[in-house]
Amino acid sequence: MPLAYHTLNVFTQHRFSGNPLAVVLDADALETVRMQAIAREFNLPETAFILKPTSPTHSAHVRIFTPTAEVPFAGHPTIGVATLLADLKMGSMGGNHDALILLEQQIGIVRVGVRLRQGQAAFAEFDAPRLPEASGALAPVEQIGAALGLTSSEIGFANHRPVRFSAGTTFAFVPVSTRAAIARAEVRRPAWDAAFGGQGLVGAYLYCKECVHNTGSFHARMFAPDMGIPEDPATGSAAVSFAGVIRAFDDLPDGVHRRVIEQGYEMGRPSEVSLALEVTQGRLHNVRIGGASVRVAEGVLLD
Repeated sequence: MPLAYHTLNVFTQHRFSGNPLAVVLDADALETVRMQAIAREFNLPETAFILKPTSPTHSAHVRIFTPTAEVPFAGHPTIGVATLLADLKMGSMGGNHDALILLEQQIGIVRVGVRLRQGQAAFAEFDAPRLPEASGALAPVEQIGAALGLTSSEIGFANHRPVRFSAGTTFAFVPVSTRAAIARAEVRRPAWDAAFGGQGLVGAYLYCKECVHNTGSFHARMFAPDMGIPEDPATGSAAVSFAGVIRAFDDLPDGVHRRVIEQGYEMGRPSEVSLALEVTQGRLHNVRIGGASVRVAEGVLLD
């Protein structure tokens, strides 16, 4: 049976920037191997498949695939799917609307607030389904630098050092001294395999505090070649874990702290990820990720 699909750009207010996403509707009859084949055919960072929810109080059951593997949770599919479902339901009504979308993912139920405003890109924000935790040690700095085409002196700034954090998916977080150094970074095999391979990592998330815009808090790049993603324009799931990195290295008092992460600039796909950290009694209490999303195209997958 032919299946309708939509493509969106997420973490941006403009088409042809941000992180591209494909969403396939009414995918209940598809087997896992077929979903993976479709994701490989789209060859986008992620493809989401919408199935009927197991509970009538939920909006949808969602399965998410990179070109090479299924993942239990991802940020830009969460934002894109929620804005698409809200728009398909209420967009034709005109006017301004707010919606709460409950998505069943492998990681659990993800609550997403969606804001639809006439003449503006849809905006969505979700509470992280799992708080970030440190998840072990990384390779020595010399190996990390070799894997990324950087010198060891370009790894780290202030008290920030490379760490592993996980919030359902695990990333290596690599602080880089300057934006010029981040711009030169690249995946170098076989050094990449020695530094990051076989450790259950989605990829390496590089960041610095030098930004393109004065509204930015961090400038980032994310490489995930083992997941079929040479570089990701915007990584919401990594931003969730990055909240743990910020909390570990920056002195944050109790309260809500908002940060803006720039990503995708080196790819020509500028993206903006909104991150809010809530600290209570010295502990990270909640993490919220937000971003805009625009619809780009729609079509039909033939039988």
